[in-house]
Amino acid sequence: MTLLLRERETPEGTIVAVCDEATLGESYATEQVSLTVTEEFYGGDPADDEAVLAALARAETANLVGEEAVATAVEGGFVDPENVLDLDGTVHAQYVRL
Repeated sequence: MTLLLRERETPEGTIVAVCDEATLGESYATEQVSLTVTEEFYGGDPADDEAVLAALARAETANLVGEEAVATAVEGGFVDPENVLDLDGTVHAQYVRL
């Protein structure tokens, strides 16, 4: 499975978006949350786990969608598995460095 990685600099710091390629263009929802994995926000370059972990280490904020993307962040210690949302067909997590 391919991961897509996008980093952008903002006045608030580095934002990282990572998704499993298969989730790009898809929409997911629960009663409380809905998410569309847009090309504009999540579309990025193919990346391996090492590149994703390096980007997360630089990020002030990160958004992750898909089994592999979220698992990489969990295994890297950036996301607590108890904070992962199950979104009817995929998983989603956010990371914020305080």
